[in-house]
Amino acid sequence: MHLQSTWSCVLLLFLSGKGSPAPTFIPEGERVPALQPQNDLKHATEYLRQYYNLKKEPFGRGKRSWPSFTSKVKDMQSFFSLNTTGVLDPETVEVMKTPRCGVPDVDDYTHNHGNRWNKNVITYNIGRYTSDLPHSTVDSLIESALSVWSRASTLTFVRSPTRNADIMVEFATYEHGDLYPFDGPKGTLAHAYGPGDGTGGDTHFDDDETWTAGPNGFNLYLVAAHEFGHALGLKHSKNPDSLMYPTYRPRSLHNPLSWEDMTNINSLYGKQNPMEQLLYRYLRTGWSLPSNPWLVGTPFPSTTQKCAPSLSFDAVSTVGDSTFFFSDRYLWIKHNQQYDIKEGSINNFMPKIETKIDAAFWVPRRSTAYLFHESMYWVVKGSLVKGKPKPISNFGLPPWVQEVDAAVHIVKTGRTFFFSHDIYWSYNENRRVMDIGYPQYISDDFPGVDGNISAAVHKDGFIFFFIGPQVYKYDYTLKEVVGIEKANTWLGC
Repeated sequence: MHLQSTWSCVLLLFLSGKGSPAPTFIPEGERVPALQPQNDLKHATEYLRQYYNLKKEPFGRGKRSWPSFTSKVKDMQSFFSLNTTGVLDPETVEVMKTPRCGVPDVDDYTHNHGNRWNKNVITYNIGRYTSDLPHSTVDSLIESALSVWSRASTLTFVRSPTRNADIMVEFATYEHGDLYPFDGPKGTLAHAYGPGDGTGGDTHFDDDETWTAGPNGFNLYLVAAHEFGHALGLKHSKNPDSLMYPTYRPRSLHNPLSWEDMTNINSLYGKQNPMEQLLYRYLRTGWSLPSNPWLVGTPFPSTTQKCAPSLSFDAVSTVGDSTFFFSDRYLWIKHNQQYDIKEGSINNFMPKIETKIDAAFWVPRRSTAYLFHESMYWVVKGSLVKGKPKPISNFGLPPWVQEVDAAVHIVKTGRTFFFSHDIYWSYNENRRVMDIGYPQYISDDFPGVDGNISAAVHKDGFIFFFIGPQVYKYDYTLKEVVGIEKANTWLGC
């Protein structure tokens, strides 16, 4: 199959003097536009063959067309908004040596998208992992990279336990089962196949590279988000602000998509709710919002369903002498010494908050509650929301953590635990820094707590973990689960 139709991206870093390339043949009598070091000329020739369809001369042919080489240099310079001289000037050579995606830039680059999946629920599976990062970190980074696209469109990504998933993620080295072998450190970084059956959507990363979750090495979240754009059918953009720009470059880790990226993914898979798009724009740019920006989500649950056996909570927290239970955009408040329960939409009690709450915790010595939604949180004292939402990175969580599933504060130790997927962090509330050595696996430090934690609260010396409709009573001293009950019993059912 043709390169463009089978795999959408190979990131390359060209380094001078690597290996022992065959000398580039320059026809006798041809005048080169500018005298260049042999390595630069070799790099340029291979670059133009890879990305701008420069034809390779048949073996044994005595001449080749240098004007064709010059015209391809001009095509490349035009794409990157350089001076279109056709000369390998330093700026042109520098761009050619920049880490980049391997899709030919001249192959219909004016059309920003190609094939698409004929569905909006896409499955994915992670096969082989890298040793550079914990498995849980890779899981979170891959999920966050996919959520970049789901937040901007109607797409939903579901992790599959089988290797028949639409998008198979693999870390490999050199020959790894397809026609495009990796080449060791600081060469090819990754490649992805476009939508389709078989290998369609599959995304491979070179495990000889140094993969990180931060600014050093190659940021897996950013590379994966770019690769998944190709796996969904997007092609390269000439706009440097676009995530689909060919070269690897630092950009926002929170919301890396440009409006062009959002428009292109919407053209393939449909538009997101307009209010969600406005919210995305607010989070990305910090622009002010009109009133009621969070009017998205499912309807409020009926109060008559509070005793349903399937009832579960998104967040639970003590607040003063009461316990708050959040489910979607609904709130129950139960006074610890009384039987009556106040209930209603969250903004009935806290008018500035009109969204669901993912996690919450209470710090008694500050008389302060912290309410989380995705990558932001509010500070609440009494029933008053203080100021605007703040980024969860303020707690020292890494940029690739886009949401917190649950949080709980332990008064005795002065620690707050943040849970996300199958890992957690310990935050020192006294020093206001994250403890060293985290994240850790939840299963290692909380044996017996099985499943994704949706809420947690510390009461009467125990931690209560809410997992779906069940609540695990955990003895933190004995390190064991000492009881299991239904979530609805906490509302008196």
